[in-house]
Amino acid sequence: MRAGPAATTPSRAPIAPPVASCGCLPASIRARIQRGVGAGFLSLLATACTSVNPYHDPAAPHRGPEGFRNNYPTPREGGYWRWQWERWRDGLPRPPANGYRFPMAEPEVAFLRANRSVTAVTWIGHATVLLQVGGLNILTDPHFGPRASPFSFAGPLRLTPPGLTPEQLPRIDAVVLSHNHYDHLDAESVARLAAQPGGPPRFYVPLGMRKWFNAQGITSVTELDWWESRELAGVRIHCVPVQHWSQRNLTDRNQALWGGWVIEHGAQRLFFSGDTGYSHDFMDIARRFGPFDFAAIPIGAYEPRWFMAPFHVNPAEAVQIHLDLDARYSLGIHWGAFELTDEPLDEPPVVLQQELARRGVAPDRFFVLRHGETWRIPAAPAR
Repeated sequence: MRAGPAATTPSRAPIAPPVASCGCLPASIRARIQRGVGAGFLSLLATACTSVNPYHDPAAPHRGPEGFRNNYPTPREGGYWRWQWERWRDGLPRPPANGYRFPMAEPEVAFLRANRSVTAVTWIGHATVLLQVGGLNILTDPHFGPRASPFSFAGPLRLTPPGLTPEQLPRIDAVVLSHNHYDHLDAESVARLAAQPGGPPRFYVPLGMRKWFNAQGITSVTELDWWESRELAGVRIHCVPVQHWSQRNLTDRNQALWGGWVIEHGAQRLFFSGDTGYSHDFMDIARRFGPFDFAAIPIGAYEPRWFMAPFHVNPAEAVQIHLDLDARYSLGIHWGAFELTDEPLDEPPVVLQQELARRGVAPDRFFVLRHGETWRIPAAPAR
């Protein structure tokens, strides 16, 4: 029960070695480590010191004195260097069978620009989804750049182009950001959206992220804690808890909050998780807002489980989230663009289908789209 508002791609280009890192290691190991920049690089930064949390609130357990915390903490076994050693030893990740050539849809640019009445979703790539609901265009975790990295010369290359370019987008009314990792928060992509004709969108971010936007000269920012919400033109946007972490440099681990987003318009409920591990948070969300008409749930970047499980779900856990949320339809995201972890880039949809069959979930209820493909959400039966 709801509780109310409360194509063909080129082969991978070589990555230039960092200027001053891992110089004592063989070139083959350095190359492996560089391929891990992104999820792996940010994990390595976990050893850095943190500062006092200005958002500390003794009445809010997730707002700790040294930084933000998950509602249901799960310890990680082992460390970054063990992971890097094992993936170098085992030659991981292995290239996908499709040779990094993922099918691309012809984007429905004219429809997307004109649409103000049909509830539709378009997968642009990775965690970037265009949600069209209540006459608004809402973009999630916009990333149109060539790398998921703090560096222009190293880090995970984009291996599949975005399904739409920024120039093909309709005017964006709102952007929801899940957290500040480089595969979800891309400075150039954000800057281009802020400079769109007609004025910038409203950026909705978890606590602690506003100052990053302000440093970029972007002031159209609404910062929310978990379970807080704001309304925009009749659409209510809620920040909700998921299980992850944040870091953007050597000194800011967990100094910004992370979160998923619930979008409400009338009786419609849409959900975007961003990055997440599996936790009881999804049942908490369902109790407040469920059932959902649509959920965008990550299905990739999950191996090895001993290292990734606390913060990245695998397809089996993604299916469980779909069930926890009581979602009519779910879209698998967070795969097929950046080679962040050890599974082949084309594996997540295959494993998803296996898990759906194992759990008895119809394949048309939890599916993947081609990059750039638009899907209209069927009207819900009367509740």
